[in-house]
Amino acid sequence: MLIKRRALLKKLLSVILVAIALFSFVVATPALAGDVAKGKQIFVSECYACHKGGKNLVKDFKTLKREDLEKYDKYSLEKIIDQITYGNSPMPGFQGYLTPVEIEDVATYVLEQAEKGW
Repeated sequence: MLIKRRALLKKLLSVILVAIALFSFVVATPALAGDVAKGKQIFVSECYACHKGGKNLVKDFKTLKREDLEKYDKYSLEKIIDQITYGNSPMPGFQGYLTPVEIEDVATYVLEQAEKGW
């Protein structure tokens, strides 16, 4: 009887550890690749007029807050990079104006701020 309990406890512990590992992987914060400090500088000089505090002064329902980024399927570094690079009316694209590294820095800053709640 004792051996069966130990085997059951081992299995239960294994299941719990796997569940914790999967949960940690699924809800982990996205890896940020760019330079947040440089991204902030560029954001303040190029984006702040329309996106002060993570808001959107042109389309107030499409903010840079996490909830809206998720709602409009923009909550990833790659999707934010695409938005900055190519724009989407009325937002202009910054391809050719900012370098790809600068765009990645801004996207990293935006994603980090969205995580923090602006």
